[in-house]
Order: sequence, then C-alpha cells, then structure tokens
Amino acid sequence: MPRPSRRLASTCIGTVTAGLLATGAALAAPDENRAEDSGIAMGAYLDYGPRGVARIPYLSRWLGGKDIRVGHTYLPGDQWAGIEGRVSFLEDWARWRRADDDRMFVLNVPMQARNEARVPDQQVARLIRAGAQGWYDEHFRRLAERLVSLGVPDTVIVLGWEMNGVTYTHRCRPDPANWKVYWRRIVDVMRAVPGQKFKFDFAPNRGTDAIGWTKCYPGDDFVDIIGMDSYDQGPGQTFDDQISQPYGLQKHVDFARAHHKAISYPEWGLFRRGDNPEYVRRMLRWIEQNKPLYHTITDYCPHGVWQCKQNPQSTKAFRAALTPEVPGPVIPTPVVPTPVVPTPVVPTPVVPTPVVPTPSVPTPQVPTPQVPTPEVPTPAVPTPQVPTPTVPTPQVPTPTVPTPQVPTPQVPTPQVPTPQVPTPLPEPSTAEPSPVLPSPEVPTPVDPSPSPLEPEPEPSPEVPEPGTPSPEVPKPSPASPSPVEPAPVTPSPAVPKPQPTPAKPLPQQPPLNSMQWCVPINFGEWLSKLVGKQSVCVKIDLGEGSGFWPF
Repeated sequence: MPRPSRRLASTCIGTVTAGLLATGAALAAPDENRAEDSGIAMGAYLDYGPRGVARIPYLSRWLGGKDIRVGHTYLPGDQWAGIEGRVSFLEDWARWRRADDDRMFVLNVPMQARNEARVPDQQVARLIRAGAQGWYDEHFRRLAERLVSLGVPDTVIVLGWEMNGVTYTHRCRPDPANWKVYWRRIVDVMRAVPGQKFKFDFAPNRGTDAIGWTKCYPGDDFVDIIGMDSYDQGPGQTFDDQISQPYGLQKHVDFARAHHKAISYPEWGLFRRGDNPEYVRRMLRWIEQNKPLYHTITDYCPHGVWQCKQNPQSTKAFRAALTPEVPGPVIPTPVVPTPVVPTPVVPTPVVPTPVVPTPSVPTPQVPTPQVPTPEVPTPAVPTPQVPTPTVPTPQVPTPTVPTPQVPTPQVPTPQVPTPQVPTPLPEPSTAEPSPVLPSPEVPTPVDPSPSPLEPEPEPSPEVPEPGTPSPEVPKPSPASPSPVEPAPVTPSPAVPKPQPTPAKPLPQQPPLNSMQWCVPINFGEWLSKLVGKQSVCVKIDLGEGSGFWPF
C-alpha cells in the first residue's frame, strides 16, 4: 500500500533511470526463440506519463522479448480537473493502447479531490455523503467522455483503490454504506456515456487494514473485476501467512470465485522486508496458479526489480521466472535414406489395331433434268374505255314503212346462214405455242354504212333476244316485209368474219341526223394479225324513220 506521492515522485530518480538506460546495463537483446505465453496479461507501473509508455519496450527486451500487454497509470487526485482526465499524458497511453488490440489499459481513478491530503475521517464522511447524493456525478461523466473520445472505451477503471486503508481521502471506513452508494453512482454515470465498454476493478489492500474490505463491496452489478494490492509487508511474516490471513490472498480468490468475478493484482512488489527473492518467486507462482486477468508490478524503489537497483536477488528471481525459456540447440536426427529398389518396368506390348478401310461407295450423281421454261410474251391488252350510252329500248310495232320513191332493183336476198363460230386453231408454227388469253366479250357492231371492203347483206328486222345485251337498235328492212329472226351472233374478237359473196348492194344514203362513235381495239401484234383491226362502234339513229325524229 505505498502512497501515490512516492509513485509520482519518480522524477526524483530520473537521473538513476537515465544512467541505467544510457549504460544499457538493464537491457538485453530479445531472443527470437520466445517461449509460449501463459496467457496472463503482464505489465508494470514504470511512470505515470510519456516516460512510462516509452520504457515498456525496454522492459520487454530485458525480459527476453516477453510481451508487455498491460499499460498502467494513475490520474492525479489533487484536483477535480485531473480526475476528469484533463491531463495530456492520457493521449500517449491511448495511442499505445490503440496500436495493438491485444493490449490492456489500466487506469487508477480517485473518488475524491485532495486525495492524499490527510483529510480527517469526519470530513471524509461528509464528502462521501455528498458523492452519494450526486454532487460529483459531472466529473465522472466528463472522464468517461474523455476516454471514449481518445479511443480507449474499454479501459479498466481501478476506482477508489485501497479503500479499506487509511491513506486516501476516498477511503471507505468513515461511512461504508454511503461509500457503496457513491461507488454505484459513479459506475452508473460512466456507463451511461455512449460508446463506453469500461470494466470496473474493486481493488482493496491485502489484509484487514482499517476495515474488512468485503464490508465495502458495492455489489456484483457494479463490479467487473475483484483485484488486490499485495506488497511484501505485514500482516504476516511469510508468504504463507499472506495467503491464509483474514482478508488475505486466499480470501480474495474465494470471494471472487463465489461472485463469479475475474481477479487481478494491479499492484504488487517488495516493500518493508527489502530484497526478498522468495517473495518474488512465491508471488509469481501464486499468480500462475490462480490465473488473474492481469497483474502489474510496481517498478520503482523500494518496490521494483528492474529500475530499482537495491534488490538484485529479487531482480534475478523475477527475470528468471518471466524470461521465456530459450530452447536448446536442435540436434537433427540423422536421416537414413531408404534404399530405393527400382520396380522393373514391364513394357506393355502395343498391339496395333488393324485399320480396316471403309469402302468408299460413290454416290451416283443423278442429273436434274433442266426443263426450259417457255418465254411466253404477255400481250398488253388495254382495257378499252367504252362509254355506255343510255339507249332507251323502243317499243317497235310492226312499222309501216313508206316505200321510198327509188326504183328498187330486184336483188335476191342472199340466205346468209348463221355462221358456226369455230374455235380458232393456232396456225402451225415451229415457234412455241402462246397461251390463249381470254378476250373481253365485245359485240361486233353491224355497220349499216356501205363499206368498200366488206359489203354486208341487207339487214332484216332484228328482234333482240332477252338476256343478250346488244347496243344495236333493230332497223326494219324495206326489202323484206316479213321479219326474219336471225340467230343470235356470239361476238368474239378472236373469230374471223365470214366473207360471203353477196350481190353488189346499192349505195345507201346515210340517214339524216345519224350519229356513230367507233373506238379501235388493239389486240396486240400477234392477235391483230389473226383477227385484223377491230373497233367498237356505237350508232344512234335519229332519222325520220327511227321514230325519234322530231321534225
């Protein structure tokens, strides 16, 4: 239970430390062959500020490369500003902690300002009650926020350490009940800060001291670790006494196990009995046996074994116990070569597979007959635009035709037979036959005018046959009073006209006011040679004998 004033007084021994580091007497080159770690996080209090951080790798090298996983420091308890964490050295420790996820940062936090001012019990009791009523909550909220902002939200908080003694203002004995309430308030306030993952370590002195430390225990919900500070001093004369005494080492282990809590040893080291290597060996053996979460030796005089040179035997014991064992030289086992008996390689006979030629059966080339497609010219037959006149069908009675005052020669009326229209046969030709194209059925008009080329027989009165449309108007014949019904003529542009040899007709005068329209028909070159030039004629007779003559 050394006083923090002695811890913080380490600046007084700065010259000794500087000389030690300069000479290199305390440094040893780390061995590459490191023994397997026991899994218990180990550290040492080397200094409260940046020098403590800087010395960690040197301690590791002195111990043969042992991993120093715990960084341990204290907040100053003289003013509330220090308790709130408004000290620059926290940044150095936070940087060291963040460099390796396997590291642990342990921070001792006072519960009262003027923590080492020897405040009397009566005043301490009033301070405890003020804390239990929440007067100091804001200080601890600021501390929690500071740690979270520095990136060390999982800091182990050793709150109000050695509360069962008489040294510090945050001691428990003046008012144990309110002291426990005050502890709970601090834990609640710090756990309420977003992002925190703090672990709270309840760490009394070993032994009864001013009050049995179990009477100050605040409850399982507000404690994560149950620690113990144990130096080589009374009560007890031997290490066995330290184990078995009331509120001693065994009680500590049993109490933590009963409350399902991990244990720790935040402070341990030599003290009133000087250089005591037996204590060092037994304490390290106890730690190895009970597997605490972590342990840190207080390494300044009179407690230390590395920076303090007044405990050389304890230094040897400490270094021998913690330096990883260097394995001896590896003697290689002689390798006796196994004789290699070659396995005879029996060649597998290669039986050639006979190549049977596949007969090539030629596929007969069957010529495809080339059937020539006859080039048949398509005659361009224009569709005649024939105006269809609206001709009224007159009611023809048996007309009384006046005999014209013209001497009528006695011309025998030729009996023109109704021609049988044969299907025209194509003329024999060497050329390819052309298809017979259907021609439009256009009635061949009967031209009443005398033609110098084709004389026609005298027409007889024609009676139109029902169902056979004809644009011709029947005209009464003056030579034949008896109407003879001619056979219907089936007009076809492809039928040549019969050429009878009639008697030479008398010239006939065209009737007055007669009108006739003829439209030539083009049947193409080949068909025109066959049927000759043809035309469609429409004749309207408005003469005196037509019945339509108005004059």
